[in-house]
Amino acid sequence: MTHEQQEQQEQQEQQQEQQERQEYPVSPAVWLRESAESPAEIPQQRSVPSAPPTTPAPQSTARKPGRDRYLDLLRSIALVRVVVYHLFGWAWLTVLFPSMGVMFALAGSLMARSLNRPALGVIKGRVRRLLPPLWAFSAVALTLMFAGGWNILKDPDHGGTWGLIDLVNYVVPLGAPPFPWHVGSESGLLEDTWAVQAAGPLWYLRAYLWFVIASPLLLRAFRRVPWATLLAPLALTAIVGTGIVNIPGETGNAVSDFAVYGGCWVLGFAHHEGLLKRIPRYAAVSCSAFLMAFGLWWASGHLGPDGWDLNDIPLAQATWSFGVVVILLQYSPSWQELPGKLARWDKLVTLSNNRAVTIYLWHNMLIMATVPIIDQVYNLPFMQSDRAVAALDTTYMLWMFVLVWPLIALTTIAFGWIEDIAARRSPRLWPNGVKRGRSRRRS
Repeated sequence: MTHEQQEQQEQQEQQQEQQERQEYPVSPAVWLRESAESPAEIPQQRSVPSAPPTTPAPQSTARKPGRDRYLDLLRSIALVRVVVYHLFGWAWLTVLFPSMGVMFALAGSLMARSLNRPALGVIKGRVRRLLPPLWAFSAVALTLMFAGGWNILKDPDHGGTWGLIDLVNYVVPLGAPPFPWHVGSESGLLEDTWAVQAAGPLWYLRAYLWFVIASPLLLRAFRRVPWATLLAPLALTAIVGTGIVNIPGETGNAVSDFAVYGGCWVLGFAHHEGLLKRIPRYAAVSCSAFLMAFGLWWASGHLGPDGWDLNDIPLAQATWSFGVVVILLQYSPSWQELPGKLARWDKLVTLSNNRAVTIYLWHNMLIMATVPIIDQVYNLPFMQSDRAVAALDTTYMLWMFVLVWPLIALTTIAFGWIEDIAARRSPRLWPNGVKRGRSRRRS
């Protein structure tokens, strides 16, 4: 090869490299941070050529695109906290870890990333993935309610025929689904208030659906006026969540939920768009600490029937959740793999993220189902002494906690595959990231 030919070849390689950088203007590190999506929401990945580093810094080596395991871990912790809270009812858990705010923030980040595609198709995809798991739950819950003697046409709390129309919310959760406050008998296998507990988590699906529908407009507003859009839900909560403006009925509950968790949803936008990373960490943490302190101060003067349960104090819930989410996302390390001792939880984290909707929908009903199972222990021969009965009475809640997880696992196997069908994937019984006949695969 002559010297002139070698120079021509080098010029061609430089032109090709420049063309690739124009085609992929986003750096691999940013692409990796933006690719944290739930298993049902990961689009077909494309290869990203790594651009040459501008400085010889050791962090400049490109990493393969993949899931953000830090966000997966946050979602798993949030699900566990929800189950523990609904079982024990400890008010301080709402302060320790605001699960719902975290879950809405993660969902908002994923929604912002998906809206790089046409909005109508994204909304249809989200609704399609949400509804089939809801239909399975609704079919079981309504069958048990009707079998227990509930007649919605004669239920004075749901307005007869209008209550029948409200049953549509078990199909598409645009509003609050009706349910009987008492069904069955007090001497039955389940408490006569089990339907209230079973239908309780459905408010989250209603709020999630409205956030999804509103996201194209919210994201457009955020990109034009980011700070106003980010702080507007907190201002709205100060109006509708403090009694300044009182909206009655379920409409008021829906507006309040939208306001309380709207800030966390938009924080998900800020995380995806990189706004949080542009704020100095000391400034973000300081402002978040001030906002969280205000939330606790407000809660101290507006304690509800359950004390420090922030679910009963909208403005405290909104400000505290907002501050915690800012700190969690500000320190987001974007793990490709769980580090150190956290790696032992990799399978469970993967499983819970693949079955998040199923776990959330069914966990309250499964908590109630532990009661008749544990009650059968009283009939065993070695339980006929007062001492044995007292021991079981004292540890009853602990046994409920132990038993609910196998029930969640069985329900995941029985109904979780519906999430795969809804996402147009091949159904899987136990999607924990391990394939048969192969070594463990990192998600």
